[in-house]
Amino acid sequence: MDEFRPVPDCLTYLRGSWRVTRSVRDRASGAEGRFDGFTVFSALDESGGEAGDVGGLLHRESGTFVWLGVPRPAERTLRFLPGPTPGTADVRFADGRPFHDLDLTTGRHIADHPCSADLYRGEFTVRDADHWRTVWRVAGPAKDLSLTTDYARVG
Repeated sequence: MDEFRPVPDCLTYLRGSWRVTRSVRDRASGAEGRFDGFTVFSALDESGGEAGDVGGLLHRESGTFVWLGVPRPAERTLRFLPGPTPGTADVRFADGRPFHDLDLTTGRHIADHPCSADLYRGEFTVRDADHWRTVWRVAGPAKDLSLTTDYARVG
């Protein structure tokens, strides 16, 4: 069985820059893709955020996604807000819509995100102070995907 590193405060742990590698597999067709880039977790801009954003992090990911041999620039932005209990986070899309909860106090967390008729189920695992992983399984009538993302702290 894998061992996970407990994290008493996920926002403190995530703060900083991370090298990102993601594999994407369409389980129905067998097609595969890859994302390579960086994610930066920085303090939310209090002037541009909501009152509840104080203490949260802005997640900015950018890099190159290669699908079916075609490279494209890719980016996304998320908000990681303080969660309902100490050390947890409420993860939201850039526009403020809820995405999922996050609790790394045991070093491992499972989160669900329903999207139309599809279900995204994510597993978050912390390996050590500088490495963590997410594995999303997407299942439903529109998608059948597996996305594995490895993060390695930069600096």
